[in-house]
Amino acid sequence: MVSKKDSNKQRLRRHKRVRGAVSGTAQRPRLNVFRSSKNIFAQVIDDVQGVTLAAASSTEKDFSEYGGNKEAARKVGMMIAERAKAKGIEEVVFDRGGYVYHGRVKELAEGAREGGLKF
Repeated sequence: MVSKKDSNKQRLRRHKRVRGAVSGTAQRPRLNVFRSSKNIFAQVIDDVQGVTLAAASSTEKDFSEYGGNKEAARKVGMMIAERAKAKGIEEVVFDRGGYVYHGRVKELAEGAREGGLKF
């Protein structure tokens, strides 16, 4: 019998492996991405203190569009860059969360770069 692989379980394994090497500090925090089928979320995290410094998502009240496409991901990237720059954060370490750097994850990263963040 062929059993179907659990893709989220595999993603979590990849994410755990990447997190062994990628860590955020106060000077250079981690930009973490999470995507669901309908929305996308981004957080800027200081792993030393365990604090979220800035966050943006497509589920916020002022976000009026559908959150599960590339245009929405780019806008969320611009929003997170704007909020991070308001807190004085210029450089971040990009954490793709175990997802492939393609599609919405890539668009979020490019939107954050457009907003002024350096990876």
